Amino acid sequence: MNDLLDNHRSGKSGPVECLGQTFASDDARREHFLNLLAEKLEDPGFRKQDGFPKGSNAAILAMSDPPYYTACPNPWLAEFVAHYGKPYDPAVKYSREPLAIDVSVGKTDAIYKAHSYHTKVPHLAIVPSILHYTQPGDVVLDGFAGSGMTGVAAHWCGTASSGYRHELEMAWKKEGRAAPKWGARRAVLNDLSPAATFIGANYNIPFDVDAFAKAGKQVLSEVEHDCGWMYETKHTDQKTIGIIEETVWSEVYSCPECAGEINFFEVYYDVEASKVRANSICPHCSAELTKKKMERIYISVPDRANSTVVSQPKRVPVQITYKIGSRKYTKKPDMDDLALIQKVSEMQVTDDVPSIEIPPMHMTHERARMDEAGVTHLNHFYLPRATQYLARLWQKIGKISDQRLRLMMRFWFDSHIINLSIQNRYRPEVSFPYNPMTGVYYIPSLISEASPFTAYANRLKRLSDTFQAFYLREANVALTTGTAALLPLPNDCVDYIFTDPPFGENIYYSDLNFLVESWHGVITDAKPEAIIDKFKKKALPEYQHLMQSCFAEYQRVLKPGRWMTVVFSNSKAAVWNAIQVALQQAGFVVAEVTALDKVQGSYRQVTSTTAVKQDLVISAYKPNGGLEDRFKKSGATPESAWDFVQTHLRHLSVTKLKDAELEFIVERDPRRIYDRLVAWFVRHGAPVPLSSDEFLSGLRSRFPERDGMVFLPDQVTEYDKKRAQTVQAPQMELFVSDERSAIDWVADFLRARPSTYQDIHPEFIRQLGAGWKKHETRPELAALLEANFLRFDGAGEVPSQIHRYLSTNYHDLRSLEKTDPRLNARAQDRWYVPDPNKAQDLEKKRERALLKEFETYKTFAGRKIKESRLEVLRAGFSAAWAAKDYATILGIAHKLPEETLQEDERLLTLYDMALTRTEDGA
Repeated sequence: MNDLLDNHRSGKSGPVECLGQTFASDDARREHFLNLLAEKLEDPGFRKQDGFPKGSNAAILAMSDPPYYTACPNPWLAEFVAHYGKPYDPAVKYSREPLAIDVSVGKTDAIYKAHSYHTKVPHLAIVPSILHYTQPGDVVLDGFAGSGMTGVAAHWCGTASSGYRHELEMAWKKEGRAAPKWGARRAVLNDLSPAATFIGANYNIPFDVDAFAKAGKQVLSEVEHDCGWMYETKHTDQKTIGIIEETVWSEVYSCPECAGEINFFEVYYDVEASKVRANSICPHCSAELTKKKMERIYISVPDRANSTVVSQPKRVPVQITYKIGSRKYTKKPDMDDLALIQKVSEMQVTDDVPSIEIPPMHMTHERARMDEAGVTHLNHFYLPRATQYLARLWQKIGKISDQRLRLMMRFWFDSHIINLSIQNRYRPEVSFPYNPMTGVYYIPSLISEASPFTAYANRLKRLSDTFQAFYLREANVALTTGTAALLPLPNDCVDYIFTDPPFGENIYYSDLNFLVESWHGVITDAKPEAIIDKFKKKALPEYQHLMQSCFAEYQRVLKPGRWMTVVFSNSKAAVWNAIQVALQQAGFVVAEVTALDKVQGSYRQVTSTTAVKQDLVISAYKPNGGLEDRFKKSGATPESAWDFVQTHLRHLSVTKLKDAELEFIVERDPRRIYDRLVAWFVRHGAPVPLSSDEFLSGLRSRFPERDGMVFLPDQVTEYDKKRAQTVQAPQMELFVSDERSAIDWVADFLRARPSTYQDIHPEFIRQLGAGWKKHETRPELAALLEANFLRFDGAGEVPSQIHRYLSTNYHDLRSLEKTDPRLNARAQDRWYVPDPNKAQDLEKKRERALLKEFETYKTFAGRKIKESRLEVLRAGFSAAWAAKDYATILGIAHKLPEETLQEDERLLTLYDMALTRTEDGA
């Protein structure tokens, strides 16, 4: 079998196995499946799938390497999982706690840097999660796979170096965790973008590295023979020929005062400081200039690819860096250099260079105006020399007969087609070579036209060295191109999901991939793209529903009781809540949200989205089949609610250590558990069978509580052991942003120190800072205390909470009885947290008051409720949901500012489900 795998990797002749079939060679395997794919592509029904990319049959076949990769929905995905995976067996015991990971680790690794993409989580950051949640041979899914790092990580689990294994095993041992089970996992990777899946395929499918290096050198030699003269320049002695490394191009502007020409490089570039000045002086009239005041000068330029004339900003070459032997020189372009550039610009452009008109997109017509930079067609992204060079390189790669080798050469080609465009910035303040601005289309005033010979030769060596070290024994992956909302997979077949989905409007993937994909002739179908994009008429609700469709598909294919890790990279609370609601309505239950503290190098749990400024890792699970089956039989009853709590607590971490001290586990907070319970019942379209006070009372009688956290009986024993080894009880990190978090802050304050109003007030005011939600009414401390806490009036016995605090902190009060007048005097007017029984009474009283105030919102006659109490809205929406009064939820929601609804998870969930039920006619 090893011989078969080695043949598959090296491309040598000899039998290979694929999906249970044996082929005479890897070429025979490829030809067989390409013929089958060609037949599929002739079927109009196959092409009608949502997310099917735009491209001819020939273009799709030219990108594909079936059955492992297709530049369209992969017809062999289900067969791949059936062949390599294990069917779901409810009898197999499986239990894991959520795992926090550092998503930034490994960004300097050679594999990570082999090919750039707009965003990607390094494979070394993904490996610990795969090891934690899976066994060797399990199937891992990433539906937003981007450049395929999840597939690389799945393979790495079986090929990691001994040094890496030792380091990870020691770290896990220190944390008290069992050693990982090493061995490769299988991966299913999907992305909507053909550019992304193409990168992922070439990262993950074996190829003959030696043949790749040899072919690359041969092609470079041939292109140099054709185009080398274009990159020659005469030394200052006018005899010696140098090889151009870089030509700097400058835009030319006009002075707003005298209309004189301003060469941006000559006027704004500070040679001594090696940077561009913020402002300068006109060399003609001495007027003070800023870039915003000046206007570009436009000239008419022949567009030979489209046989027309276009208007483009005037750009002139201003500096040439060249080499003679190993020495570098810099000079101003001379007449021969200008003549050479003119000669190249008059050459015809072949059809190999994409020259189609750029369709209307946010990134090219709104965020940046490419037409103002003279770029209306794709060929306008390239200067004449780069156009000729890339055309010939593409042609010669296309003549390679071996499809796998040709695909890898295209992978190499793609790695520089952005850097060789006019997006490449001249940035003398950083070391050469320079790079374009990421995440946008941006044409700078100073362009660095780098030598493609050097760029591609260096990349060829790096890729060859990297993939020689990263030994791909076999194709552990199957890649498909399409929407994550429609995966060609059976139910309950995937063992674990790791995913880094698009978040709001962070990155416009389909817009940014358009240039690369146009070279291949296979373009993203942007209709199902999950994004906030006004240009495509997609706002936050559309984004949320698209994400919910994708998460629902994840939930369908994931085995019951298994886990999903979601990496979140958007600091907007509204986008965060949209993701949480989408997750929960799809059927997942969130068990933990963590963020890496870059300063401390440790993880912290997230309690408030308004404070999120870094990457978050969301750990969510699909409830096991037993819970769902029992719910279907019993319906929404108190018993089914406690069944959910029992299952949920089983999935949560029992202890977490930070600096040798226990951390408060946010998801074990009673109110957070209730939020998860509400979301679960609402997702099932069922009334919540327990009110908040009934839930809190029942929780205390059914489950042990420690340090404000709820546990199962067998879990609390483990917690108590750990607690005995630490000095202090864990404290919940609170960020006060609304009434609920303000109540929690006061409760924490009073548990530690029962106090008078005068003592609390200054501290309370300090908490109501800049993080307070814009449309949330700020509560008065007196009203908040009255509704949620108890005050000792000085009569009778001093409450235990106050007595315990006073006797502990005041030496003269330690021996006094609870009825002692001296103790009463010190305890009088102190507020304290009530015991559970009295707390339930207070909760009922508070609920009645909230619903009474909600009535005023219902009768509000104005168009918009500018300020509201979130607690009132939550109570009112919950009551309306229980009464199936969806009209009230929708009516009030339409009167609220968008932020109020979008930035609260429970309101958004209830609104969204009320809208769905109304549309369904329920």
